[in-house]
Amino acid sequence: MPKTDAVLAELPLAAAMHELGPALVKRHVVQAQHQVRAGELTPEQLTASVLATLPATAAESLHPVLNATGVLLHTNIGRAPLSPAAIDALRIAAGTTDVELDLATGNRGPRGRGALAALADAVPAAGAVHVVNNGAAALVLVATALAAGGREIVICRGELVEIGDGFRIPELLAATGARLREVGTTNRVRRDDYAEAIGTDTAFVLKVHPSNFRITGFTSSVPVTELATLDAPLVVDIGSGLLAPEPLLPDEPDAATVLGDGATLVTASGDKLLGGPQAGLLLGSPGEGTALVARLRRHPLARALRVDKLTLAALEATVRGPDTPTAKALHADPDQLHRRAHALADRLTSAGIVAEAVDSAATVGGGGAPGVELPSAAVALPQRYAAALRTGSPVVLGRLEGGRCLLDLRALAGDADDTLYTAVRSARV
Repeated sequence: MPKTDAVLAELPLAAAMHELGPALVKRHVVQAQHQVRAGELTPEQLTASVLATLPATAAESLHPVLNATGVLLHTNIGRAPLSPAAIDALRIAAGTTDVELDLATGNRGPRGRGALAALADAVPAAGAVHVVNNGAAALVLVATALAAGGREIVICRGELVEIGDGFRIPELLAATGARLREVGTTNRVRRDDYAEAIGTDTAFVLKVHPSNFRITGFTSSVPVTELATLDAPLVVDIGSGLLAPEPLLPDEPDAATVLGDGATLVTASGDKLLGGPQAGLLLGSPGEGTALVARLRRHPLARALRVDKLTLAALEATVRGPDTPTAKALHADPDQLHRRAHALADRLTSAGIVAEAVDSAATVGGGGAPGVELPSAAVALPQRYAAALRTGSPVVLGRLEGGRCLLDLRALAGDADDTLYTAVRSARV
């Protein structure tokens, strides 16, 4: 059995220790030594086995995943993939930067000025903007600053939503010390319901876009334009983070339109349809909304919810930069997707793998555009490929449908097809 120190001194592993750290590499060497003792490897195979099992980075718990689920914003794999522009911005921000330094004066400068300016430029209807670390945090900050101490938030019963992993909007808001004043019924609410609930204890009216479910049938809701005429500030949580209207998703609200319709404050997420990093966006209307944003920015809780320099850099590059992968996937040409699926299926068939190009229906995901299906194309494989691809390298996440494993191409750029082909060829089924 080669000694541990002798193995680590070999040139390839010495280089790996420089990149990944000695503790991580040593752990893999010890694991390989156990395999030698168990007769699973020969001593001569030890070093090669270690090199084959070493991760690409020291963050070995994270694996790149090819999203072939047909869900554009899959929460379990990180929602929106960042654009190349945002990734480049991250590399710069990873070092020491002028995140809170005024280079002209040498004094402390405003934090996040670039990201905030980009957001303000993208939504001219906003009088002021602020960023926190996620969409739920934006609502928590608003509720704490405006309604803590038992003041009331007026909200429709049909908008008391659960946002995922068991987190519920009413519990989130109640945890801030606010009281909820529920109005209407699950399926119907009127302007008068809101008006009658508003009193001296009212902090604000909250409208939550039900972005992860849909109620149909005998329903009614009150539009922002009517709620804006009530005698209370109006906070609208639009959820998915559209800054401007998206023709493909006419039922998804956007910040510019909602502010134009009279909302005082708009809250949204940055890692959904905006296509950026996880962040909570707050946009205030000119006048009252601007004053509220200034108040939120100086609230003590704002410090605890502050975003780091990496998020600020990625957000600025997302808003100012070219189309994001999410935008490209949303607007992908179905005909081109079918051509890719047929070409990939033909290559796999030629390699002796049972594969077929089929029609598919993709979805937005990430709590956005419920019920909306996007025409797509997929490569259908035998069901046994699902687990093999999910545990292979690279990791490929497809979906099971009709007893088959479908690899939907809508969320994958065309340059991923060769990698997908190689992954299927090498899958251990």
